[in-house]
Amino acid sequence: MLSRRRFLQTSSVVSFAPMLPYAFTRSAFAAGAEADAKSLVVIQLDGGNDGLNTVVPYGDDGYGRSRNKLRLDADKLHKLDDHTGLHPSMRAAKELFDEGRLAIVQGVGYPNPDRSHFRSMKIWQTASFDDADHDGYGWLGRALDANEHTDASAPGAIYVGDQETPVALWGRRSQATALSREEDLRLMLAPAFQDVQAQGPDASLSAFVSRQTLSAVAASQEFDRQQTRTAEVGHGYPSTGLGMRLKLVSQLLKSGSQARVYYTAQSGYDTHSSQLFTHSRLLGEFSNALKAFLDDLKSAGLDDRTVVVAFSEFGRRVKENDSQGTDHGTAGPVFLAGPSVAGGLLCAAPDLPDLQDGDLRTGVDFRRIYATLLSNWLGVNPASVLAGVHEELPLLRPS
Repeated sequence: MLSRRRFLQTSSVVSFAPMLPYAFTRSAFAAGAEADAKSLVVIQLDGGNDGLNTVVPYGDDGYGRSRNKLRLDADKLHKLDDHTGLHPSMRAAKELFDEGRLAIVQGVGYPNPDRSHFRSMKIWQTASFDDADHDGYGWLGRALDANEHTDASAPGAIYVGDQETPVALWGRRSQATALSREEDLRLMLAPAFQDVQAQGPDASLSAFVSRQTLSAVAASQEFDRQQTRTAEVGHGYPSTGLGMRLKLVSQLLKSGSQARVYYTAQSGYDTHSSQLFTHSRLLGEFSNALKAFLDDLKSAGLDDRTVVVAFSEFGRRVKENDSQGTDHGTAGPVFLAGPSVAGGLLCAAPDLPDLQDGDLRTGVDFRRIYATLLSNWLGVNPASVLAGVHEELPLLRPS
């Protein structure tokens, strides 16, 4: 059951900016002791991404034998080495790879995989197989709880999207909030709105005045948005859902947000049928949005403080189905991006001759990636967040 505290912790500004948590408007953009703190941006690829048609093992004969209609021609791939290539629509990601700003961890999953979207996503978001281990809190929420610098009066995490705040961000004392539109941030940063909010949460006139203020600001900023849309898209962001959400994350970072974690999602990866077109479109959107985001942060001098990680709840079956699609599988690739990552192909490629009931075997437990990010990026002891001991991976460049 959603408790009052949980409701307040995951409060959203999706539709009504005056309902913004007072602490968010007061201190979320204030300069603090950790003004140069590192940020983690998480992209959730909803539905179960087909890793074999994303990071394609074209040099493995088993790929061609298992994919008759879905097989991608080797000469159209963006070659990473003599065995592996990226999907043809991922040109921008290949550029990041060549620049050393993209790492691809292959064969990522967990023991005894579950093919349920809900169950598998919960495992990834809580980093646990037993609810008793985490009391309903997510791995990032627990990480913020464990960080001594976390300010419990302001959000340590921001979800950018129009769904419920992900479980991954739920913490015992840390807060998470949500934004869904660029206008939410524009209104929140408007000087008039900040002045009204500064009156305090109990000011009797605050709610009324803020409504009037927001109406006026909204009209003028809508005009500004229309005037600048062409220039903004020309800056590199694709006019797609993920592109606009990552642009909003960038604006948060450039506006001085003190949140350590930013979380968004791209849906549509449950490709049971007619996969070729849908998957190509999704990967193109992901690739282009990711590069635009990193290039934007680079121009602002913020890219070296930001790491992006993109994951999906599971991969797909090796063999295609009869509907020109793929069904729920097990392991798949995880992407990490930014100048601070140790770019390249990491860990062993999937061994197609050595399958487990028609599925890829897990080569890397995803909690090893989490442990690495916790210890080396967020500055948190993994033992305070993750059950058990998980060997870290060489994912990040030495600082």
